[in-house]
Amino acid sequence: MVTALTIAGSDCSGGAGIQADLKTMTAHKVYGMSAITALTAQNTTGVSGILEVPPEFLAQQLDSIFTDIPPQAVKIGMVSSAELIRVIGEKLEQYHASHIVLDPVMVATSGARLIKEDAVEALCRYLIPLAEVITPNIPEAEVLWGHSIGDAGEMEQAAAAIGEKWNCGVLCKGGHRVQDADDLLWRQGQSRWFHGHRINNPNTHGTGCTLSSAIASNLALGMPLEEAVERAKAYLSGALAAMLDLGKGSGPMDHTFAIPVGGWDK
Repeated sequence: MVTALTIAGSDCSGGAGIQADLKTMTAHKVYGMSAITALTAQNTTGVSGILEVPPEFLAQQLDSIFTDIPPQAVKIGMVSSAELIRVIGEKLEQYHASHIVLDPVMVATSGARLIKEDAVEALCRYLIPLAEVITPNIPEAEVLWGHSIGDAGEMEQAAAAIGEKWNCGVLCKGGHRVQDADDLLWRQGQSRWFHGHRINNPNTHGTGCTLSSAIASNLALGMPLEEAVERAKAYLSGALAAMLDLGKGSGPMDHTFAIPVGGWDK
């Protein structure tokens, strides 16, 4: 059985965080495991509370997973404190984790900063150098590059600069600001655009979590990075196109859109 691990926060409403990651892994027929960095009280209208786990307890979770069922890929989502980031980096190095996909959740698409400056510094020091690929949105890529991004050419410059600095692959997500649904993958000096089409669905809660965990699932299944990204984007498009409509705000996607009622045929 192919295995994968998500290290992220819990979304009690099920649309993002570890819940979205585990649903995505299951949809890819990958055995998903989780190390929880924080509990959140949230729904489709917003977050009302966050309770971080102690660093020692996060370390215990990671020890429990790696010493019993080692994951074949690791997805890292939002981690809001420098100490938790340091623990993750140390444990991933200790256990020689492979196929690490980092969603560097730092800045919302609105431009709002989501984690403190020392946590950004820790992310750059402990986690980005370990990643096979990182998946920043435009505001996050701007933080990592140090310059604003306004067009496709600047996306290419940013991805190359980030990848060369930290020796990792970079999937720069165009989103609503640049090239709409087109994303750029930079890896080892080569760039490739993945073109998508805008799906008119306001329910986009958890898209970043879903994309990064789909990439990790595909890497665990043995796909090369370009194929892993291509298939992950197709999965995300399918989950959005299913047009699930739950909640009073920006709702979740249908992660199980391809699973027939009653489950897969044996």
